[in-house]
Amino acid sequence: MAKYKKTRKRFDEINVIPFIDIMLVLLVMVLTTATFIKQGVIPVDLPEAKTSEKEELKKEVTVYVNANGQMFLEKEKVGLEVLEKKLSQISRTQTVILRSDKESKFQDFVSVMDILKRLGHEQLYIVTKE
Repeated sequence: MAKYKKTRKRFDEINVIPFIDIMLVLLVMVLTTATFIKQGVIPVDLPEAKTSEKEELKKEVTVYVNANGQMFLEKEKVGLEVLEKKLSQISRTQTVILRSDKESKFQDFVSVMDILKRLGHEQLYIVTKE
């Protein structure tokens, strides 16, 4: 009968090289993203042109319909005809936000939607509560 001798290998040291590699990768990632966050955007030095025009920032237009069926464009009270006239003067790509009271008549909501569809507005948001 052969005797087998059990040998135990003793671990006196921990191999830290994989740990250091992972920490260096994480450090590089943190430093890279931290510079972008600090500045907000990636810095770009834009070229200059003499014949360029400044484009106005597109502001959203809000249409309100209250519980009494009154309509407002921004804070100005308007009727359906005036609303259609004023909405026809803004760009079709400009964002229109519709805020309709839950107690208002569905017909008022449909009338505003009909105007927006007839004018061909592309950006429409309907605001609701969660």
